[in-house]
Amino acid sequence: MRWKLLRRRLTISAPEVAVRSATPWPLRWAGAALGLGFCAAISLWAFEKGKDLAGLDNGGIHEELVALRDEVGRLKQERDKAQSAVNTSGSLITAERAAQERLAVQIRTLEAENRALRDQLGFFEKLMPAGGAESLAIRGLQAEVLGGQLRWQVLVMQPAKHASEFKGKLHVTVAGTLAGKPWTMDLPDSPHDLRFRQFRRLEGMVDLPEQAVVQNVSAKVVEGSATRAVQSIKLGA
Repeated sequence: MRWKLLRRRLTISAPEVAVRSATPWPLRWAGAALGLGFCAAISLWAFEKGKDLAGLDNGGIHEELVALRDEVGRLKQERDKAQSAVNTSGSLITAERAAQERLAVQIRTLEAENRALRDQLGFFEKLMPAGGAESLAIRGLQAEVLGGQLRWQVLVMQPAKHASEFKGKLHVTVAGTLAGKPWTMDLPDSPHDLRFRQFRRLEGMVDLPEQAVVQNVSAKVVEGSATRAVQSIKLGA
């Protein structure tokens, strides 16, 4: 058995043996470090060369980049100013439209008031005496029955332009029938005090008794104990 092992080792079929020199480990670490350093130097040289070829290390490019950033900032400021101006314009337009709408409402109101004043003036002009009388007069006595109530209106005028102040009383009386019999009634709040220079208009609403039929309404202006003006109107049955 030993002979077989010895012959196997001495013949060609013997196993291969690697022969290595015994190198100290510090030298091996130093060689590895040198190799790594060389590779790093090659990589750095390639990076710098690539920058030079691409022109990234040019100082003019850096300045241009700074200028472009400044330009972008300026354009943003201009955009913000323009947006602010647009918003302000929109607010002004909205305020102007609202003002125009309010003005249109005021114009319509003034036109209605103007029409009412013209109608009132025409009413007064019709009531003025044609002969230019200087005495006090009752104008525009009106009355109507509305569902058990009497609505009345009286206009008292002094046609003179520079008339002195009038002080007196107005008596309003209704006449007709009550339950088929003759009937007369002074208004509950009559007489009314009168104090004016040119004109005075009085009106009111009074409840009528049941079964009352108003046929006549009369107005009388009294100054002291003297009667200054009288007017009466008839109402349909």
